[in-house]
Amino acid sequence: MAKAGSSMITLYTFGPFFGLPDGSPFVTKAMLLLKLAGLSYSQDRGGYGKAPKGKLPFIKDDGVIVADSTLIRLHIEAKYGFDFDRGLTQEQKAVSWAVEKMCEEHLYWAMVDLRWMDDANFAVGPAHFFDSAPAPLRPMIRAIVRRKVRKDLYCQGLGRHAKGDIERMAIRDIETLSVLLGNQKWLMGEAPCGADASMFGFVAGLLTPEFKSPICEAVAARPNLVTYRDRIRAEYF
Repeated sequence: MAKAGSSMITLYTFGPFFGLPDGSPFVTKAMLLLKLAGLSYSQDRGGYGKAPKGKLPFIKDDGVIVADSTLIRLHIEAKYGFDFDRGLTQEQKAVSWAVEKMCEEHLYWAMVDLRWMDDANFAVGPAHFFDSAPAPLRPMIRAIVRRKVRKDLYCQGLGRHAKGDIERMAIRDIETLSVLLGNQKWLMGEAPCGADASMFGFVAGLLTPEFKSPICEAVAARPNLVTYRDRIRAEYF
């Protein structure tokens, strides 16, 4: 087993936005995974153009490139022998994996919709992702990327629904997270598991005051999710 801190790990990120460790819940997830495993890392905010899969995060670990937050987790487990789900029963492992994928494959797209497709939310949020571009080009770049995001939402399927229907489905996700968390410190009890890295990224991302949506209101209305966000942020960020 490699020892924590024995490698030089670079995590490629977007950078902090909206008071979050990173604007992307997947990058935030990767950050927390590294922290939970006790691995030191540096950040590089200039890697998007060379991302091997056209998205962030990815890491470079002693020259080895690993792209995608879930594959980063598997890499940490394989190389460093760190078991994110240590102590969990098989049933708990199954539930935590299902929660993680509910966040990443369903709730994520509702977050994309509320951030990118709502004009007011877009103006205070994703529009600023392009502030470093030359001023004359910004409107065109914003329009092109926003059009691509709309197409991605439609192809994924959630973007084919009315906004109210998207919100209703996402709020069911929020209710599920709140019920499963209950009064526990972490999703599965007193110790973190792998799914907490993902769950934190999404709960924190939906509690940013910049964005207005019934989905965000549903998270804010559940005190156990708010305190969950606060605890993890205070301890790790």
